Amino acid sequence: MRKFLLLTGGVIAACVALALIGPLAGLLFSGLFVALGMHFYMASKSNFGKIFWFAVGLIGILSAVSNIPAMIGLAAIAIVYVIYKKWNGEEVKIPTIEGKKEEDPFTNFEKEWSNLTK
Repeated sequence: MRKFLLLTGGVIAACVALALIGPLAGLLFSGLFVALGMHFYMASKSNFGKIFWFAVGLIGILSAVSNIPAMIGLAAIAIVYVIYKKWNGEEVKIPTIEGKKEEDPFTNFEKEWSNLTK
């Protein structure tokens, strides 16, 4: 029964992801505009160039935010990935960003201070 539910959920999520290929391509181009705008904004020397590339990046951000069907498509792709991992019996690990938690808040400061005073 568990395999049947995984198969059914995977097929439904894959159909949703395939149906939303067009919006996903639009989201890809929006991300491309944002990346181009950021890259050339930083490289630009003139004020006109900075304004132009800022506008290109802003257009990319606005089109990415307004592309809600692509967000649903990304969620469907994530669901297909999780179902695939569960089908193979692998553990699904969601990556998180966690720093080392230390007991003493001054430990890092003391390490840096000792490096500076060497």
